Amino acid sequence: MSEAAANSTHRSAALESRLAELLGRMTLAEKIGQMNQVNAGDCRAVDVLAGPVREGQVGSVLNQVDPRTVNELQRIAVEESRLGIPLLVGRDVIHGFTTVMPIPLGQAATWNPGVVRAGARVAALEAAAAGVNWTFAPMIDIARDPRWGRIAESLGEDPFLASCLGAAMVQGFQGDDPAAPGAIAACAKHFAGYGAAESGRDYTATNIPENELRNVYLRPFKAAADAGVLTFMASFSDLDGVPASANAFLMRQVLRDEWGFDGTVVSDWDSVRQLAVHGLTSGDRDSAFEAAMAGVDMEMAGGAYRDHLAGLVAEGRVPISVIDSAVANILRVKFRLGLFERPYVDPGRLQVIDRNETLRTARTAALQSVVLLKNEGGVLPLSAERISSVAVIGPLADAPRDQLGTWVFDGDASLSVTCLQGIRELVGDSVTVHHVPAMETSRSRSTDLFEEAVAAARRSDAVLLFLGEEAILSGEAHSRADIGLPGAQAELVRRVREAGRPVVAVIMAGRPLALGGVVDDLDALLFAWHPGSMGGAAIADLLFGLESPSGKLPATFPRVVGQIPIYYNQKNTGKPPTPETTVLIDDIPVGAVQTSVGNTAYHLDAGYRPLFPFGFGLSYARFSYAGLRLDATEIRPGESLHISVDVSNDGAMAADEVVQLYVRDVVGNVTRPVRELKAFQRVRVQPGETLTVELRLHTDDLAFFGRNNRLIVEPGEFHLWVGGSSEADLGAVFRLVGSD
Repeated sequence: MSEAAANSTHRSAALESRLAELLGRMTLAEKIGQMNQVNAGDCRAVDVLAGPVREGQVGSVLNQVDPRTVNELQRIAVEESRLGIPLLVGRDVIHGFTTVMPIPLGQAATWNPGVVRAGARVAALEAAAAGVNWTFAPMIDIARDPRWGRIAESLGEDPFLASCLGAAMVQGFQGDDPAAPGAIAACAKHFAGYGAAESGRDYTATNIPENELRNVYLRPFKAAADAGVLTFMASFSDLDGVPASANAFLMRQVLRDEWGFDGTVVSDWDSVRQLAVHGLTSGDRDSAFEAAMAGVDMEMAGGAYRDHLAGLVAEGRVPISVIDSAVANILRVKFRLGLFERPYVDPGRLQVIDRNETLRTARTAALQSVVLLKNEGGVLPLSAERISSVAVIGPLADAPRDQLGTWVFDGDASLSVTCLQGIRELVGDSVTVHHVPAMETSRSRSTDLFEEAVAAARRSDAVLLFLGEEAILSGEAHSRADIGLPGAQAELVRRVREAGRPVVAVIMAGRPLALGGVVDDLDALLFAWHPGSMGGAAIADLLFGLESPSGKLPATFPRVVGQIPIYYNQKNTGKPPTPETTVLIDDIPVGAVQTSVGNTAYHLDAGYRPLFPFGFGLSYARFSYAGLRLDATEIRPGESLHISVDVSNDGAMAADEVVQLYVRDVVGNVTRPVRELKAFQRVRVQPGETLTVELRLHTDDLAFFGRNNRLIVEPGEFHLWVGGSSEADLGAVFRLVGSD
């Protein structure tokens, strides 16, 4: 055993000894108190909670971000309660605290774990300075339905990408040592399957076969556990008839027994009591029983544990061992955070954070998150040397709060640099900016200001349309059935197009939008998600060519809503569509005889292709791929395949490219996806340069859960592709031989 491993083992043993000693001194009431999390967002939090905290009836508070109030609550817990156990202080710090990064879906578009880690580190430093020691992030639900409002909080549709970026976010929040100043506990949520909500409606049931659950939805959570995440949160949703807050298969079999997780599992807000609303239980008492027995350690903001666990233990329905295990899981996190040694926060710490550095981090994240989806005729980048005026039109051109996106309770809108500000600061007096909001909000249906917008377009050399969704239109409980541009925005596009000037759209939204009805009226299209505090500065840099767009889509864009769910790593089916077998509705002869011969899986009125595929994103550079090389055509279990490819920049501008590796397992014990992302690498390529990119594929990366839901690696033929999107066509074939 190495010295580092020996030291870690010693520390772990010492922690468990302290934990056991403390647990042995606790009364049942004090144990149940540790399992109780209460809302402390009221300005009278100390007055309301002093008594319960003093009596050991509270283990955690949430939504309090005044450091003096937090310190007073901690003082009461540490100095006035019988056992002096400090509080966990929770807050939704999803994509920033004071300084706001792009929404998580936007961060996923960077395909850059380093950027995601840095953003979470900034959020942790700022939140910790306010007294927060626990965040409810990352949200690593696989999201394949953009109607779902919470796709904004997700890391996209792909398990591998979400796993890599989710682990990076955990590392950013917790650091190398969760007990170090500025580190906070991360929480992997929502365990599990929440992203598969029927019809994209928040809180609805999810029906996921176990094989699909293991091969897709659980993978990012396993990655978070492997990255050392300290806590998990149970999902709101019903999973195959058993809501997650009562799902022992998830909480005990998978999380504890299979993965060995020994941190805290917390319910979502009031979700224990909602078991009765689901129809699983007859009331709060049975709900408390089901959740505790399933392995939910702490109840968030409900009261069922507080009111009923003692009675359930007295009746013998809940063994004391279940309570002890839950409390141990909670105390273990408090010890690992160093709260017993350092329960208080310095109220002045927030003032000494380097704001220039946090804003630089936000700007880098915004720059790399924006995806260039269309650029007909090289309209972009604009140049102050070639144009003298520009029309800046649309409801989101100057919207400091909306560009921050969803879940930004503590975000400082005064730090926001809007797109209008960014453009004006960049071009100065060299370009005249004609600004017309045209719509009061993104939802407005009035066209009264459209003539003014068209007039501004006519007297400008180019038009910049800033469209999309207000922040309030995505996030929790904000699902949409129609994910086209809301309000009269599509009409605004058509009207401005009539001015005869190049039209560039910058869309800010919390989800992929169905843009099939407007994309043909745009010369160029930048998708910026909700880009955070420095979004406007970053977008100005991209529009005027100081930087090249380098984001890649973390989720597929449908042509129309009816294609949903549409995602790249689908199954092949027995009748896969091809260009040759696809006949669209207007091509069917009148009076044609109904037949199924030769038919394949597609929509008559939309085909089978998305508007923009997963992994797609253009650049101001021109990248080409060649010389794909594998160091072997056969590998055995336990070996790695080394892949190299030459990436050339044939353009005139240095730019980043995200090189992506996809694999297909041609024949499997269960049917396998047509493609699966297995590796990626962001590289910077200079004009005229050819860069050799090295990628590695281990046979463990080919593992999947088979018919018996056990992880297997099967021999057989595999197809491999490398390129700039999930539709890469530079490919090779290799075989895995032998048995695992």
